[in-house]
Amino acid sequence: MLVLASGDVAWGRGFGAEGAAVGEVCFHTAMTGYQEVMTDPSFAGQIITFTFPHIGNVGANPEDIEANDPHALGIIVREDVTEPSNFRSVDRLDSWMKTHDRIGLAGIDTRALTRRIRAGGAPNGVIAHSATGEFDIPKLLDMARGWPGLEGMDLAIEVTTETHYGWEGGIWRLGFGYDDASGDAARPHVVAIDYGAKRNIYRNLVQAGAKVSVLPATATFDQVMALKPDGIFLSNGPGDPAATGEYAVPVIQQLLETRIPLFGICLGHQLLGLAVGAETTKMFQGHRGANHPVKRLSDGAVEITSMNHGFAVVSETLPATARETHVSLFDGSNAGFELTDRPAFSVQYHPEASPGPQDSLYLFEKFVGSLK
Repeated sequence: MLVLASGDVAWGRGFGAEGAAVGEVCFHTAMTGYQEVMTDPSFAGQIITFTFPHIGNVGANPEDIEANDPHALGIIVREDVTEPSNFRSVDRLDSWMKTHDRIGLAGIDTRALTRRIRAGGAPNGVIAHSATGEFDIPKLLDMARGWPGLEGMDLAIEVTTETHYGWEGGIWRLGFGYDDASGDAARPHVVAIDYGAKRNIYRNLVQAGAKVSVLPATATFDQVMALKPDGIFLSNGPGDPAATGEYAVPVIQQLLETRIPLFGICLGHQLLGLAVGAETTKMFQGHRGANHPVKRLSDGAVEITSMNHGFAVVSETLPATARETHVSLFDGSNAGFELTDRPAFSVQYHPEASPGPQDSLYLFEKFVGSLK
């Protein structure tokens, strides 16, 4: 069952792990890549409603992941998970979720739930699964109403790496797996600050020609500079950027003073905005999907992008030294900016994403190319 803080209850058929989990209920419009979505650290604290009804029909495998374990709390789908039909599958989605202690709920009218989120915003709720069908509904309702919500919550600290490490491996190719393209010492050195990064970002930085080192979200200015970076990357991640910014923004401001080229994605984009004096805001329903049109203001081209964010940079608060570069064609919200007095730029969407088109891969080449 799904119990919303409003008191509304939706019944379905449970799969995966048993138990209960509380978080924000959102919807995602991608038709493919549910393993990537589930393991994206940006989805920490969230329960995902997939608008595409047939989720699970390609099974699960150990390659289509962005972290060792899922970070999304659970998923809500229309149709029951069926026997997989894909030559890369090594497991069923429902058993994969059970192994990783994640709850699934099938048989829900996901169109109605999506319409509710679009009209009323992303609600707090509890997803629960009991094989016996027995639930303590008042207790679950108290859980939903007692959860404080994502606003003001620093989740990056919960999903970041605990230590510094060097990233190895390029992009995935059919029949070959992930390329090992990181051994060239002559490559420009990118130091990535991990606020909840997707692995495919690092793979694309390597593919574009960089050597990548990763530091935790709490890395200090001195720790970053000790690695002698040619470029600095600010990763995606979950939670409220203002909360993460309490410790991240002062470091980013110091890094900007070095004039070392800097590139940010998603939460990294929001943190860069805060670092230059802009404001961020909690969005009504957020952007989550693989089909979001973004207009590139330099030439009017439209990129079809993958997005996953519930907060946004407020365009009107960007300083005079920041030039807006991209806007969402769904709602006009900011999707990218660059600084005119520093070699720094960022985008709100995910140029590395699969599922999703490859319209925005040029951004990795733009960043790494500026380091040579």
